[in-house]
Amino acid sequence: MQPTARRSFLALTGVGAVAASASLAGCQVNPFAPTSDSQALRTFLWNFDTLDPAFTTGVLEAEYVVHIFSGLTALNDKLEVVPDLAEKWSVSQDGRIYTFTIRKNARFHDGRSVTAADVKFSIERAADPRLGSPVALTYLADIEGFASRLSGQTPEVSGVRVKDDSTIEIALDEPRVYFLAKLTYPVSYVVDRQNVATGPDWWLQPNGTGPFKVARLRPGDTLSLVRHEAYYGTKPALTGVEYLAVAPVEAYEANEIDIAVVDLADIERVTDKSDPLNRELRVRTDLDIQYLAMSVTAKPFDDPKVRQAFNHALDRDRIATVTLKRTVIKADGILPPGLPGKSDRTRGLDFDVSRARQLISESSYRDTQNFPEISLTVMGNRTAPNPEINAIVATYRQSLGVDVRVRQMNRDDFITATQKDRDRPQLCMTGWIADYADPQNFLDILFHSKSRENVSRYANPEVDRLLERARSERDNAIRMKLYQDAEVQIIQDAPWVPMWHTKRYTLVKPWVQGYTGTSVVQPWLKAISLKGRPELVGATPTASRRA
Repeated sequence: MQPTARRSFLALTGVGAVAASASLAGCQVNPFAPTSDSQALRTFLWNFDTLDPAFTTGVLEAEYVVHIFSGLTALNDKLEVVPDLAEKWSVSQDGRIYTFTIRKNARFHDGRSVTAADVKFSIERAADPRLGSPVALTYLADIEGFASRLSGQTPEVSGVRVKDDSTIEIALDEPRVYFLAKLTYPVSYVVDRQNVATGPDWWLQPNGTGPFKVARLRPGDTLSLVRHEAYYGTKPALTGVEYLAVAPVEAYEANEIDIAVVDLADIERVTDKSDPLNRELRVRTDLDIQYLAMSVTAKPFDDPKVRQAFNHALDRDRIATVTLKRTVIKADGILPPGLPGKSDRTRGLDFDVSRARQLISESSYRDTQNFPEISLTVMGNRTAPNPEINAIVATYRQSLGVDVRVRQMNRDDFITATQKDRDRPQLCMTGWIADYADPQNFLDILFHSKSRENVSRYANPEVDRLLERARSERDNAIRMKLYQDAEVQIIQDAPWVPMWHTKRYTLVKPWVQGYTGTSVVQPWLKAISLKGRPELVGATPTASRRA
């Protein structure tokens, strides 16, 4: 999923509006009371547009959706696919047909049992062309008949068949060894038909199946979750989670929240070993990538030598270390460190101004003076672009003598533009974070010529062939080699300038137990408990501490 749109992580820290009230209507006991034995976690609020799993396009929504809803499969702490709503499954000998058995104790938040019919409804709802899910085709198109339903040709998805109340069969068009991993993405999560039927704003009072349920929700203002007491899995130790619209580090220092993600402005301070906050700092690298996508059908990026030149002309090391204060790691390719299939031998097109200028002279344009105007489209609505965008523009001016104009677009318009040929940006800055730990989630989804997420409209028949072979290859070593070969070719064709992988800096209070930090979005709150938190005076953090 996209880290920004569908996240520049640094841009999302500290988003909020008004501090949430600590009292909950209809609750006899306030689970968020600030007592020393409270098991209600407090953290900061990210703004989000929806909690509908079918419209979960980025980490903004997913952070909440994965705790409120659930699907047939999930990822464990090792990023392995494990049973979730389904207690088990079997796969046909040809690898096409999956038969899932649903847990008998699986319940919606209102107490109703989850059945195979609910799974079928949820998948077919995602395929409903009237719904317009932006991610359904990417993650569920392998299901037989899904694309036909999405295009309005058929009334149902033929590959999803209810065998009985607790058994559902899903047939694929072709074998896909990563299909179970795809089912961990929220678009296939189970929703309640009656809940959805209440109207377009049904998600304001969602009846999910996940480990937490919504106690209070006012978009842009308040989100409070309480534990789902009838949860089919291991019951969370936390009784609730309160998301507060506060400036994270400031509120953290005041003991108003228990976990805070550090923004760029505070990085140097928290990494200073003499600062008390440094003792509570956790750092890890996300399975993500931020990149510049060049539309290969737009001038001057229709020439591969120009695209290669734009790679060589950019000093990504300096941007990572100076502009972004080492909060990122320069990308040496496409796959992030730690992802299966990542090869240390794969190298990108590094900073080399002489080589960049030579490539321009060898290109069909001969000289940058023959370029059309170049605009860089970014997500945002600030009075001035982020520092890293300014650094990119300045570097291209210095290295190539090219003036790049920055165009900002709001999130929805940005996503729409990157997925439509007519409005596709000539050059844009975006990113991707792993949905599951498989190179297919990066290389196939982002570079296959027919993928909706292929922002640059890159097309190479040999790369397509490698990616298609990998889809059904059961020998894992061979499959990883296919992806590595594809990545090498993609880097040389240069539809992207791979920029960096995000380092996440998080402050965690000593009384928070079980926090490990996940490199993908998953229901991490299930593992958290609180022990020895000091009792605070007053129930609500100060509303003046806004991001």
